[in-house]
Amino acid sequence: MLEQEGRRNQFVERLTGPLAPEAAYLAGAPVALCCAALFNQLWGLSFFLFSLGLFLGMFFRNPNRKIPEGKNLVVSPADGKVIEINEIQLPDGSEGIRIGIFLSIFDVHINRAPVEGRVLAITRSGSAFKAAFNNEAPARNVQLSMKMEAPGGQLVWVVQITGLIARRIVCHAKEDVYLEKGDRYGLIRFGSRTDVLLPKASKVLVELRQQVRGGKTVIGQLAEVPQDA
Repeated sequence: MLEQEGRRNQFVERLTGPLAPEAAYLAGAPVALCCAALFNQLWGLSFFLFSLGLFLGMFFRNPNRKIPEGKNLVVSPADGKVIEINEIQLPDGSEGIRIGIFLSIFDVHINRAPVEGRVLAITRSGSAFKAAFNNEAPARNVQLSMKMEAPGGQLVWVVQITGLIARRIVCHAKEDVYLEKGDRYGLIRFGSRTDVLLPKASKVLVELRQQVRGGKTVIGQLAEVPQDA
């Protein structure tokens, strides 16, 4: 178990500023063009470009969050709305629970680790770009799944899933690094979905259609693993 192995290869956050680094060029370009439009007295175009730059800047906002303390607590990996709570078969073949969170274009898109633990595997799969709230999205959309082992030995998966507009998944975590609960490890651009897969014995602490905040809202609690498991 991780408690016996220690916390080697501690993850170091790269998403620490008020905005994700992508904002510099994605939001900066429209603002620069806005200045050029103002110089040429193109008032309508300048207003549009300024609004676009402001929207892109807000999309990449990265607020600090106070991470809840407590053993075995699972925090939301993203801001958004809970759109699915179902029993499923986990990637390792065991029974589990999926909590699906839909991120609109107005939500913070920074992804956070739902639990503390070591990253055992990172897997990319899927080829479709269906709407993130589509029932087929978790199985078919382009996605990145990160398998983690919590300090008590429980296995948890957090899955970044693209949507109709989202086309790029960013994940800074690597295999064998140790993340603290709430660590900012990646993001998905422009509307998406983030799922957490938990062991079946876990307790779900959110409801459908509930608004959640990444790293702040407690969405579940892992059950203790028997010492002889």
